Amino acid sequence: MSKDRVAIFWHRRDLRWDDNTGLYAALEGDLPVVPVFIFDKNILDDLEDRDDARVTFIHRTLTSMHDRLAEHKAGIHCFHATPEEAWKEILSIYDVGAVYTNRDYEPYARERDSGIEKMLEAQNIPFNTYKDHVIKEPEEILKDNGEPYVVFTPYSRKWKEHLAEKDLESVASALYFNNFHTVRHAIPSLSSMGFTESDLPFPDDDVTDKILRNYGEKRDFPAENGTSRLGIHLRFGTVSIRKIAQRAKETSEVFLNELIWREFYQMILWHFPRVVNENFHKKYDAIQWRNNPDDFERWCTGTTGYPIVDAGMRELNTTGYMHNRVRMIVASFLTKHLLIDWRWGEAYFARKLLDYELASNNGGWQWAAGTGTDAQPYFRIFNPYTQTEKFDKQERYIQHWIPELETDNYPDPIIDHKQARERALDVYKEAVG
Repeated sequence: MSKDRVAIFWHRRDLRWDDNTGLYAALEGDLPVVPVFIFDKNILDDLEDRDDARVTFIHRTLTSMHDRLAEHKAGIHCFHATPEEAWKEILSIYDVGAVYTNRDYEPYARERDSGIEKMLEAQNIPFNTYKDHVIKEPEEILKDNGEPYVVFTPYSRKWKEHLAEKDLESVASALYFNNFHTVRHAIPSLSSMGFTESDLPFPDDDVTDKILRNYGEKRDFPAENGTSRLGIHLRFGTVSIRKIAQRAKETSEVFLNELIWREFYQMILWHFPRVVNENFHKKYDAIQWRNNPDDFERWCTGTTGYPIVDAGMRELNTTGYMHNRVRMIVASFLTKHLLIDWRWGEAYFARKLLDYELASNNGGWQWAAGTGTDAQPYFRIFNPYTQTEKFDKQERYIQHWIPELETDNYPDPIIDHKQARERALDVYKEAVG
């Protein structure tokens, strides 16, 4: 029995039909296109929670996309397997003329794609990749000597200098095309993959112009609706980074800088993949972390006795989200006040955050710990009380998450701030000499 000759578009971090660079290229070709998605066992099997909300988000998004293709009598062909197993099955089902996909820059993704590309090359199938997840790829913005930047400010300056109109140009929605391969396969259920539906709410993907215009003024106040909440959508590509960057360019320099921070950390991860498990600055390898498991448990559960820290952790545990300013406060508290290795906190955020992205999470934690690319020295230690006075003066955010704040049920501080600060400075000084 002959197999249908098709082109494959491999969805990964681009779960949308609109303005999808690699998919647009595939649909402009001569072969009917089969969109595929792999529920990667290498990733899913490592997740600790069977109701992980990110799996629910992906599943709902794919189901919605699949339903939209019904008008084309087509759909997304989904697989629950390792990438190698899935591609062997794909090649057994279809006569594949070409494969298209958008580039992913994380270490696991690079290794995965290299292996699949070799598999396809062995059968003379071209593996075409495109820029779609970022505005500037890791090797586009470099120093004049060709080396990567390791400090944000000069990187961002050059990023803006080299931003061209073509960088923000969109491509037509895939739904305008009619050359999808007209075969529909059922999407595997969550239960068949060993997961259950999460009941966490997901933020909307349509940030208002008002929020973007006021972003610079309101983004640091956790009781305000002042942030975009686009993290999960940028992570899984349910929105176009080009369209978001274009809006930021028109409305908010501060928000555009946040998008550049995202690309800066992608660049750092690309050029220095060791940062996944190592300090960016090796001189901090000598830090003697206390790593007290009881202290870590109190941090995780939001019972440290520091209200702004505890409110943040409770928000995270309840919603899968934490306000950006509070993320810096709780990370500083874990690494500096409690002297717990940033990798412990990074792993906890990786488990809980809906918008978890390896590059940004790693970069943010190393920034807080003082071990990363930041030009500031290690003695930046956030004072939770001062931060509260500045950014939650009326304690609206704190009281929302800690209703027992003024009662005997709320614990005393886990450690005195002044004592913790002095201890951290001593430990860091000893480490770096």
